[in-house]
Amino acid sequence: MSGKSRILFDSPSDLDPAPVTAFLKRLGHPVDVCHGPGDGTLCPILEGQPCEKMLTAHGIIYHLDLDRPDHRDILREYRRQVRSDVPLRVVVQPGQERTYADLLRGLPVWTHDPSPNELEGFAAMVEAADYMRGDVADLWGQKPE
Repeated sequence: MSGKSRILFDSPSDLDPAPVTAFLKRLGHPVDVCHGPGDGTLCPILEGQPCEKMLTAHGIIYHLDLDRPDHRDILREYRRQVRSDVPLRVVVQPGQERTYADLLRGLPVWTHDPSPNELEGFAAMVEAADYMRGDVADLWGQKPE
């Protein structure tokens, strides 16, 4: 892979993704944004179709509303389809971490909008995962021995 790792940011349509995407882009990561399906529309992955954004992501921040059944189904599909070495972080509303504990089990969860430090840490996890997979030749200027 050349360049930095691509990150997918799933955010609700009423949330401005610009602060998160701008920060990640300043770190050198291209960012794809998906607002999820609109009301009455089914996400293609729930119809058995591939999602290029999901399949090419080297890290995913999932910020869709888990109170919506279709959004929970999308997260289930992510868990099923995304490689286990791709960092996946879920942003939930306070209390949803308890309500949907079974669905979220084993996933890192933020119960608040991520801070710049948290986003930087996530980006570092994505880069480290790429390095461990061999997708990049060096990590922060270090070459493997």
